[in-house]
Parts: sequence; C-alpha cells; structure tokens
Amino acid sequence: MEYTRITVETRDHVLLMGLNRPEKQNAFDLEMYEELAYAYGELDSNPDLRCGVLFAHGKHFTSGLELDKWGAVFSGGKWTIPDGCIHPLGIDEEKRCRKPVVMAIRGRCYTIGFELLLAQDIRVIASDARIALLEVKRGIYPVGGGTVRLFQEIGWGNAMRYLLTGDEMTGDEALRLGLAQEVTEPGKEVERAIQIATDISKRGPLGVMAALKSARFAKANGDKAAFERLIPDLIPLMSSEDVKEGLMSFMERREANFKGK
Repeated sequence: MEYTRITVETRDHVLLMGLNRPEKQNAFDLEMYEELAYAYGELDSNPDLRCGVLFAHGKHFTSGLELDKWGAVFSGGKWTIPDGCIHPLGIDEEKRCRKPVVMAIRGRCYTIGFELLLAQDIRVIASDARIALLEVKRGIYPVGGGTVRLFQEIGWGNAMRYLLTGDEMTGDEALRLGLAQEVTEPGKEVERAIQIATDISKRGPLGVMAALKSARFAKANGDKAAFERLIPDLIPLMSSEDVKEGLMSFMERREANFKGK
C-alpha cells in the first residue's frame, strides 16, 4: 500500500499512524479514510505489531470531513472498504482491530475526529484541543458512532449538551468528563501517547488482546454474557508460551519477554 494521505511508521512493536494533510488541517477525504483503514488492517494482522498510535501532523488533528467529497456516500447509503481494511471508527463490532490504539489530539478535532476519539481505547489530549461534533450545524447528524458512544462515555445529559449544540469541548473538559486520560502541553501529546503504547507493547500481547476483547464484549452485550465468557476465553491462553514466560518472570523477579505465542 502506498500512503499519500497518512504516514505509517513502525517503532519496535508500535505502529504510528499520522494524518498528513496539514495544509488542509487534515480534513478527511475518502482517500484518507481508506488509507487509515489499510493501516488498521496492518496493525490487526501483523503479529509483530502490538499497539497503535493515531495522531496528526501539524497543529490540528482534523477540521473534519470534506463534505463535498462525502455527499455521495451519505446519499447512497452503505459504503464498503477494500478487503484487508478495518474501519478506524469501529463500525462493525465483530471486525474491529483486535489491538489497542492510543490517540493523540491537539488543536481542532471536529466531526470524524471526535468520533475517532470515541472509537479508540486511550486518549491523550493537548491543552489547546477544541473538540466538537459540528454535524447539527450543517443540517445533518453524526453517523460514525457519536450518537451511539458519546452518552455511554459521559452520560446522557453531558452527551446531549455537545451532540445537540455542536459546541466545542476543551481538553480540560474532556479530562473532567473522562474522554481524555491525560492532558499535555501542546506538542507533547504524541510523545506521551507513544510512551503509553510502548508500555502496552511490553505486556503479554495475547493477554492484552483478550482483555480488550472481553471489555468490548461486555460493553456490547452486557455483564452477564461477559462473565460467562471469562473462564472459557482464558483457558486457551493458559497453555501459551506467554503465560509460562509471565510466571517465570514473576518467580525470577524480572521483566517478562513476551513473544505473542
């Protein structure tokens, strides 16, 4: 895959995915979304990759969608992406990227940017961030998960406050509401996100994926169904090399060296 709208870089077991249209404030056209979907497919399928970082080049994460480019998609209904791709928005719960992604945000983070935030696992936000679901100001509404996920994250009233007005949310407000896990100085958010992703990549990758899968299943299917799957999903892990290494590292008081096997 030749990337022109994003950058893709591997650092050890971490895949860095950077939106790269700073001259357009990283506005999303169809090509950018498709390239990002290819990168998520690579993160999911490559056994050497254990965690992703989603960020943007320039001072703004994204100004949102280029609506003139997306009009035909919205009017036509369903839009498919090529084989091997995975929706960064996590639209299909059964086909989400199995590995965690840490998202770093600064400056404007509008429409699809906000919905990408809701679809990622950990978020680091710069203090200059301005996050908004602007769709109602354009006569439409969020269709990338904002209406489904925002109230689950911050409660009904808080969600409606931003969903129905299109008002901007600051980084500090995102932290207060639980949408951000950390707030940094502008320009420091990517470095911190990489640190978190690197820490995750040092843990047992099979265990990390199983934990993420279990938590997502609970969110989608409820507590009872998730509790019923805990032990059955743990049993296959118990015979893995990683579990043996985890036990040995505990006994030998050293950091584990997991292989993902």
